[in-house]
Amino acid sequence: MMHCVPAVGIIFTLSWIFPGYALYFHIGETEKKCFIEEIPDETMVIGKYRTQLWDKQANSFLPATPGLGMHVEIKDPDTKIILSRQYGSEGRFTFTSHTPGEHQICLHSNSTKMTLFAGGKLRVHLDIQVGEHTNNYPEIAAKDKLTELQLRVRQLLDQVEQIQKEQNYQRYREERFRMTSESTNQRVLWWSIAQTLILIVTGIWQMKHLKSFFEAKKLV
Repeated sequence: MMHCVPAVGIIFTLSWIFPGYALYFHIGETEKKCFIEEIPDETMVIGKYRTQLWDKQANSFLPATPGLGMHVEIKDPDTKIILSRQYGSEGRFTFTSHTPGEHQICLHSNSTKMTLFAGGKLRVHLDIQVGEHTNNYPEIAAKDKLTELQLRVRQLLDQVEQIQKEQNYQRYREERFRMTSESTNQRVLWWSIAQTLILIVTGIWQMKHLKSFFEAKKLV
């Protein structure tokens, strides 16, 4: 069973303004959850997750056992699998988009042991960062020995680069929308012409049929 969560569309819309979000969701043992993320090309995405199992005795969610893990699968806009890997109860996955558009991020449990799902509930906390938000600037500053001003300039340059990628993606979307609109308008035009020709042919056939009928009855 696979579910694409519609409510996340709001978060994805906000991700253009704040490229990164965190959420949690519940899944069953054989259930798969998929999320759609619109990503420009050549953009790094980092996802982190952790799982919790429902404990009936504690009446709350507790950290999952080490034996339980998650399978992460990511597809690009052409439905090509760019990442498919098994992880543990906590994990971190990274990928870089090479095609602009909607990327599908799917997660499901890799466990087949019903005892792990005693309560039938598994909570997954998911945190996704996109673009310059994937950079660890304190680590970069320490590695390259940057001053506070140099680090701030580096952050601004990365933000400008990400904005340029998003603008290019928006132009790409507008071009695709324009091509789709032109194709639809052209099909509507040809359909209207075909309908007109069918009406004309039908009218001519009816007139000839009526004329033959009247001649056969010697009414004309």
